[in-house]
Amino acid sequence: MFIDKISKIGFIETNSEIEALILEASLIKKYQPKFNVVWRDDKNYFYVAIEKIERPFIYITHQQNNNAEYIGPFVEGTALKKALKFLRRAFPFYTQKTHPKTKCTWCHLDLCPGVNTNLKYYKKNLKKLILILQGKSQTVLKSLKKDMDFLAKKRKFEEAGKIRDKIFALQRIMEHANVIEQKELKKNNTWDSIQKILQGIANQPKEIRRIECYDISNTQGSQSTGSMVVFEEGAPTKNQYKKFKIKIDGKPNDIAMLKEVISRRLQHSEWEYPQIMLIDGGKAQLNAALSVINSVTRASISVIPSLTGNPKTRQGANTLDSRFRENDIQSIKVISIAKGRQELWIENRKEPIPLKNLPQEIYNLVKNLDDEAHRFAITYHKKLRKNNLLKN
Repeated sequence: MFIDKISKIGFIETNSEIEALILEASLIKKYQPKFNVVWRDDKNYFYVAIEKIERPFIYITHQQNNNAEYIGPFVEGTALKKALKFLRRAFPFYTQKTHPKTKCTWCHLDLCPGVNTNLKYYKKNLKKLILILQGKSQTVLKSLKKDMDFLAKKRKFEEAGKIRDKIFALQRIMEHANVIEQKELKKNNTWDSIQKILQGIANQPKEIRRIECYDISNTQGSQSTGSMVVFEEGAPTKNQYKKFKIKIDGKPNDIAMLKEVISRRLQHSEWEYPQIMLIDGGKAQLNAALSVINSVTRASISVIPSLTGNPKTRQGANTLDSRFRENDIQSIKVISIAKGRQELWIENRKEPIPLKNLPQEIYNLVKNLDDEAHRFAITYHKKLRKNNLLKN
């Protein structure tokens, strides 16, 4: 019914989803669209609030008062949460008024400034974060580069290196962070082109339809969990995600835990096998996954049926089926992502590929898989820790 009121229609191109989110907020604030019926009541909008106290903290809210600075309004709450999650990697911030006397979970993930932070430095970073949320990311990048050059001239190379890393992280976030919810992709030309690139990088001649990603989460070896997330044709298939309560006890041993998770996964031939396994970790984790796969495929055909049932009742009937399962396992290509070094390790390749050198489509796919596996693992780990505390 508004068609006759349209005088002009068009679009504004941005460099990233985060920029699109921020631009949308600024346009809503500037023009206050009359016919935006769903969002005409301000309480339905989302705002980023920065509490005005000695040690400011950030949160998302619908309401406004005089105790905080507000940035917004934003329409899409999920996208806003994701944007802040990514930006927190470059500029760690507090999300609560008080902080525990010891390091919190976010501290260990380098997303929180810590127990006794330098407030002057923290507030300086917070101002940069605010500028980004106001659409002034280029101003922030120029400021960071200026600080880096100044420190380099003063021969403070370690501090300059930290700012350089922050600049690189911010550039990646602003250009490539996927914050807008997308519907699951059907097989189309877009996935076909991504698949061909991935086949070349992973040296996987088979058609790539299913990718599984694995991550481990634990606290000093206790309540250890593993996650398996599944992407089909580039999109998450959440009803096929699996979580593992790791049985190994004692000191933390990520390699042994990963081996247990991969081994247990391969015992489930009723779950479709992937064409690619993505492992969170470096070369050691890659080799650990390969050793499990190789140990399974080295087993005799008569042993393999026992992975999926009672060998006494199924051995004869499943010999041919076992060969197919063994071939499916043998054809899995393993890659791993070393987030610290920002590298991608690939089976049978001597040197890793720097993430920054990956084609953009592959970088986005790998990061989305890894982030989702990490989220799923740590969520289950927190649940187990909570249950254990309540039990005790």
